[in-house]
Amino acid sequence: MNSDAPILLAPHPAIAGVHTFTLNRPAALNALNQEMTEAFVTLIQRIASDQSIRVLIVQGAGNHFMAGGDIKGFSATLASSGVDRKQHFIDMIHYLHGAVELMQRMDVITVSKVRGACAGFGMSLAIGCDLTIASDDAYFATAYKSIGLTPDGGQSYFLPRLVGVKKAMELTLLSERVQADEAQRLGFVNKVVPLADLDATVDKIAQQIARSARGSMNGAKRLVSLSLSNTMSEQLNAEAESFSSCASKPDFVEGIQAFIEKRHAKFD
Repeated sequence: MNSDAPILLAPHPAIAGVHTFTLNRPAALNALNQEMTEAFVTLIQRIASDQSIRVLIVQGAGNHFMAGGDIKGFSATLASSGVDRKQHFIDMIHYLHGAVELMQRMDVITVSKVRGACAGFGMSLAIGCDLTIASDDAYFATAYKSIGLTPDGGQSYFLPRLVGVKKAMELTLLSERVQADEAQRLGFVNKVVPLADLDATVDKIAQQIARSARGSMNGAKRLVSLSLSNTMSEQLNAEAESFSSCASKPDFVEGIQAFIEKRHAKFD
């Protein structure tokens, strides 16, 4: 693995089925530039097709998660015309958004581990993961208004669903910094723990998911993700299909037998 790569993908050193996905530009607060964008898309495609990966821990190198887009990279486009800038960014963002959408669709469970700054696209990425765990020093900001932009990375999709339209409007229009405990209260962070406990907490969560039945975890992710766009009838049908599909698999047999025998299930 190239330690200078903009994103590092590696098996977890102690937990089978878990990989870490490390945003690796700590000197720039892991800001998203063109090189990181290309690595992000390539690696998410690889992860989605790798059956050995059950859980992906998304984290930032150094003391911060991600401070958003790379301002120096943005400034390099200023010599171009407005028309050319629009085309440049629409091409780049559509390319990036394909991977954002794939993260939502893929069977891998994603857990963001947030410390320090989490802003702009970094906030989109963190709250778009299936679970978001933050240290008590973490802070969040939508951040786009300060440079005359609007959200990307799915932020305007995730945020209203997590906190409600009115609060999402406030967070986006005012872009005030939100501390980790307030983010948890609002509902876009699952847990807040002391910084010293962050790694162990996320590892424990990742291990618990990785040891669970794959069909159960993947099916639950799909059901919850689809629920807000389905009618009740559609959701009930989806539940029936998922439940019966899980019941047809060996993991169901193991789970039932383990329960009857009063032991921990050992899922494939």
